[in-house]
Order: sequence, then C-alpha cells, then structure tokens
Amino acid sequence: MKQFMMRDEGFICEACGKEVLPLKYSARDHCPFCLCSKHVDIMPGDRKNTCLGILEPIGIEKFKDTYKIVYRCKKCGELHKNIMAKDDNMDLIILLSSSII
Repeated sequence: MKQFMMRDEGFICEACGKEVLPLKYSARDHCPFCLCSKHVDIMPGDRKNTCLGILEPIGIEKFKDTYKIVYRCKKCGELHKNIMAKDDNMDLIILLSSSII
C-alpha cells in the first residue's frame, strides 16, 4: 500500500518557468499552467527519486469523480499519474483527453 506524505509546496516550473503557488487543499504535484511535473518521488511526497526528469503530460484517465493526468518522464521514460487540480489549465486537460497514450 502506498504511503502518502503531504507536501504542498510552491515552486518555479522547470518546463514553463511560471511561479506555482501551494494548492492549499491537497499536495501540489504539478504545474497548473503547462501541467508538467518533476520526477522527484518514489512514494508520494518522499522526494527520494534521483531521476529528477520532467514529467510531460501525455493523457487523461477517469479516476473516481475526477481525472488523473498521465505522464511520461522525458529522462527515464517511466509512466506516472497525478490527480487533476481545481486550478489546472482546462484547455490543456481537454486537449489531453483526446490523446492516445
């Protein structure tokens, strides 16, 4: 069973350069502007992954009453998923929803 370590931190997105503020209702794990993330965790929130590649969004999948963004790491190729945030760029979410993984 995965153990979740809550980390709601702001950051500068390495993909688009925008300042990303903490989410304040859950853990901020990707940029709401370009939807990219960083490959920093092995278990959610642990910051123990040494890859540190950019996780590029490649698709969307239904998860309970919301959606998960599907990522592929540009450095190691691993697939990863993050739950969509309320302030995510909906134009990009819609575009990804028509993508085939």
